[in-house]
Amino acid sequence: MLKAELIGLEAEIADSSNKANIGIKGRVSDETRNTLKIGNKTLLKKDITIKFEVDGQNILIEGKKLIKSPEERIKIR
Repeated sequence: MLKAELIGLEAEIADSSNKANIGIKGRVSDETRNTLKIGNKTLLKKDITIKFEVDGQNILIEGKKLIKSPEERIKIR
């Protein structure tokens, strides 16, 4: 999952250093090295834990594990 393209996936913020962000749901519409845009919210990856639903399964990922540009992350072996 760390190598997957995130744009277009449904996501929900499961945990965040900013408790107001917990529960934000939506489709990932943009990604940079340090941020994810879910719906109309741009969130720092280092501050969040994201729940993705893929093939009917929920996957939790700490945002800090995603801190790389999408191009760099996809090349990880």
